[in-house]
Amino acid sequence: MLPDPNSLYGPLDPAPDAGYEDAPPRMGFFTDTSVCIGCKACEVACKEWNGVPGSGLDLLGMSYDNTGALTANSWRHVAFIEQSRPSGHGSAPFTGTPTGGTASAASAIVAAGTTGPTGTQPGLPPGSPPAAARMSVGDQDGAGVSGGDHGGATGGPVDVLGAPVAAGPAGGSAAGASNAAGRGDAAGAPPATGRAAGPEFLGMPGAQPPGRGTGVEGRTDFRWLMMSDVCKHCTHAACLDVCPTGSLFRTEFGTVVVQEDICNGCGYCISACPYGVIDQRRGDGRAWKCTLCYDRLGAGMTPACAQACPTESIQYGPLDELRERAAVRVATLHGRGVSEARLYGHDPNDGVGGDGAFFLLLDEPEVYGLPPDPVVTTRDLPAMWKRAGLAALAMAAATVVAFAGRSS
Repeated sequence: MLPDPNSLYGPLDPAPDAGYEDAPPRMGFFTDTSVCIGCKACEVACKEWNGVPGSGLDLLGMSYDNTGALTANSWRHVAFIEQSRPSGHGSAPFTGTPTGGTASAASAIVAAGTTGPTGTQPGLPPGSPPAAARMSVGDQDGAGVSGGDHGGATGGPVDVLGAPVAAGPAGGSAAGASNAAGRGDAAGAPPATGRAAGPEFLGMPGAQPPGRGTGVEGRTDFRWLMMSDVCKHCTHAACLDVCPTGSLFRTEFGTVVVQEDICNGCGYCISACPYGVIDQRRGDGRAWKCTLCYDRLGAGMTPACAQACPTESIQYGPLDELRERAAVRVATLHGRGVSEARLYGHDPNDGVGGDGAFFLLLDEPEVYGLPPDPVVTTRDLPAMWKRAGLAALAMAAATVVAFAGRSS
């Protein structure tokens, strides 16, 4: 049976072109990454509703994002992109921020509205004001604080009330040293000799604003981009073109769904997807991906991920309406000085005819692991087959001519 005449380049209006009469409006996702907080509620909701197996608890060692990518067991993936660069909101990073030392422990206590014993960092022994004072003025490598940096008016350490105190043998205050000697650390172990009683730098992220300890010259801004990635439900879907069993089909809502019960695990759709979305499940062999909660759509419900998103970063609705809403949002961000805000996958004239799930990004697509100019991988198949057919005819003609010349 020959494929549908539109199958090798994709329909322009997916559901009606797929044969649905009186199809409802095309539905889709608009994911606004500018308000994504990386909570991964969408990942959890997707797994719970669709019965997707767990992805494990692997530590990737490169990010706090331990899902890593879209897989057969992760139909939604919240990517974490850590950037040490200016945020670019129309002004220099940290303009107007004080450049002096950290606040004293006394100021911290006043600000907290309490005069009782308190600590300033997790893991600090409770009921130890001197330790709080040391924490507020100590440096990250545990070697004490030099005068004029984080010390008091006299350049030395201060006590919990902000007054200068004598230095103990380990470089901290005498009160702090005696307190540490009497109490030990948070785990009850005695402090090591020859070391400051303040915090020890272990290579973990700092608790102070960037540049607070290095001065304004050494400041670098930092931002954490979050993006909840998902199947794009392309207008020109190559996975539909190459599936030999009809396991992938176009729904009346314009989305693309895998029927796992008739998938033979050939894997053609995996290599055909320009976004690398589809994946085979280990031990199963079949292809799996986001269905845009097709069962919920049929019942008039919102997809599970959009329902669970606490910031409305994932918005669901008629695709035309979402595109209008996205354009307004980009204009709003540009008006606020976020000039890098842009839409991705919204253009019907791009290489896949526009996506059913598109995004507002705060940087180049490559930063998020997205192709900058995706093209449906079956676009050139008709021309390729035509050229192959012409080549075969030419070879057949040459063979006939060769044998005809011999016989004569």
